[in-house]
Amino acid sequence: MKHILVPIGISPDANHTLQYAIDFAKEFSSKIFLMEVFSVSVGAGKSLTNVTQKVAESGKERMKEVLEKVDSKGVEIQIASYNGNIEDGLKSIDKELGIDLIIVAPRSNDVSEAQYLGNTSGRIIKRTNIPTLIVPKGTPIRPLNTILTAFKSGVLKRKRILNPLLEIRNKFDAKVNLLLVKTPGYTDDDLQVNTALMDISSQMTMAEAPTTYLGVLEHLQSQHPDLLCVFRRKRGFFKKLWEKNTIPKAEFSARIPVLVLSVKKD
Repeated sequence: MKHILVPIGISPDANHTLQYAIDFAKEFSSKIFLMEVFSVSVGAGKSLTNVTQKVAESGKERMKEVLEKVDSKGVEIQIASYNGNIEDGLKSIDKELGIDLIIVAPRSNDVSEAQYLGNTSGRIIKRTNIPTLIVPKGTPIRPLNTILTAFKSGVLKRKRILNPLLEIRNKFDAKVNLLLVKTPGYTDDDLQVNTALMDISSQMTMAEAPTTYLGVLEHLQSQHPDLLCVFRRKRGFFKKLWEKNTIPKAEFSARIPVLVLSVKKD
């Protein structure tokens, strides 16, 4: 896990996400890229070059302010800016640098806040194939001793999808518990769990629930894992959830870090 990307939006608490990323990166001897995405459009009579330069400089100043609020702990941090939309920016930076993990925060920890993921963080998770770690604001770095890996289908076509999970498990010597949630309409193929998943797990549980999230919620409460790992695919954990950019807390929420692995085609 060499390169970790931390997108910085307009949240005043961006430094909390960056500090977690720094602490996490230090565990893996990773380099951090602090990313600012901006979009510039100009009217008649204005210079696109001048406006773009001013916006880019403003973004860099904001990122410097965020950097001043954290303890870098010797972790190398570089600033990466992109003019355009977030999806194209992520793809461009990933193509140039090779990003192993994105670390983002959910929209808010506030119980009165209806959204778990806002539009930007939701788009990051939905529209890229880069593994993403969602970290609630204020979460301290700590050993991830127990990882609950939940899914609706145990079929994986590529073993390397599991690489981030394997690295985290190995680093913290974590126990990986598998949870296969059978929802209405499941097929026998869904119950065939990939051997690579079985090899890294300590135990596997099958549960039945109206939705995958309800099945997971029960085991979050009983197992108290330090990390939840899920898969994003057309017929996976968030079969319909990933169709939207925003994710309401009524449909999914977690107070622990959530690792999202993509099984979509690159």
